[in-house]
Amino acid sequence: MTEDFNFENVVKNALREALRERGHVNILITGRTGVGKSTLINSVFQGNFATTGQGRPVTENTREYKKEGVPLSIFDTRGLEMAAFHETVSKLRSIVSERASNPDQKQHIHVAWICIAEDFRRVEPAEEELVKMLAEYMPVIAVVTKARSDKGFRSAVQQILSSVTNVVRVRAIEEELDEGPVLPVMGLQDLVKLTMETVPEGLKRAFVAAQKVDIELKKTQSHAIVAAAALSAGGIAAAPIPFSDAIAIVPIQVTMLAGISATFGLSIDKSFLSTVVGGLIAGAGGTLVGRIIVSNFLKFIPGIGSIAGGFIAAGTAAALTTAFGKAYIATLEMLFVHNNGEPPTPEEVADAFKNKYLSGDNVRSPNP
Repeated sequence: MTEDFNFENVVKNALREALRERGHVNILITGRTGVGKSTLINSVFQGNFATTGQGRPVTENTREYKKEGVPLSIFDTRGLEMAAFHETVSKLRSIVSERASNPDQKQHIHVAWICIAEDFRRVEPAEEELVKMLAEYMPVIAVVTKARSDKGFRSAVQQILSSVTNVVRVRAIEEELDEGPVLPVMGLQDLVKLTMETVPEGLKRAFVAAQKVDIELKKTQSHAIVAAAALSAGGIAAAPIPFSDAIAIVPIQVTMLAGISATFGLSIDKSFLSTVVGGLIAGAGGTLVGRIIVSNFLKFIPGIGSIAGGFIAAGTAAALTTAFGKAYIATLEMLFVHNNGEPPTPEEVADAFKNKYLSGDNVRSPNP
């Protein structure tokens, strides 16, 4: 097995699997000029998306924005102006209906945000018509932007736009009034959680990766990846064949790291994964691999000794994989919090992991 082992192929396969599992999510964001769509987008999603994303025209009034490394497309109506409303809605219906009929779910528009500024204190009949149309194809969330003083406006929006899934008030950036206290950011976590509930199950990881508001969502999805990897590692290590698991577990752990990286929204590619995984393995080699090798020697004992060796190695492999994965998640959490939700570089990830978790043998396992 050692002769067939190719680390470059392991990295390529792990990358391909991570990107496949993550998928790609599409969100339509609409609203009149001045409601603060760009500010909202940049506050919720990684990479200053509304400013640096590459846009392409879908219709005269609608553009699709993407950003390399972010598993998200934003469809922006570029201002829902009443003068051209019926033409805009007609063309928008063509887009969403065509995509909804595509057998590839990743081509659908999965959720819509209709933004209404609280300052306007009014829901236009045209906006009500738009919501009814969109709700035929996807969940719609009404986002009351620039929230300062509700005075019953949220309830009014919910009553008028009865087709929406929910209504959430947000203030995308901190606001300092001429007189009075500074108004903090509010409602973004509620918006992310509501959207997460509406995104199709197979694409939730893409949305989790693209958003930067809720780190806990990234952690929850990542811990599920760790649990699955630990189960696989334990199953391989349980086979009573000497040294069968020492190399076979490596692809599992590399795939786990790639999956966690993708879920946190790191812009993963072959170079990134090689840098991170290479740094982690270099720092963790003595800590992790040594214990696995010891347990493999027990498999040379005939009969019960061989079975016992496999059993102990299974527990060790699962525990090590779990510890490794949890330490990596904690490292990413620390870095993302420090960067206000924006992704760190691969060198920062590898260095932080080694400095924080591998110094002093912090990644531990049961004695084999």
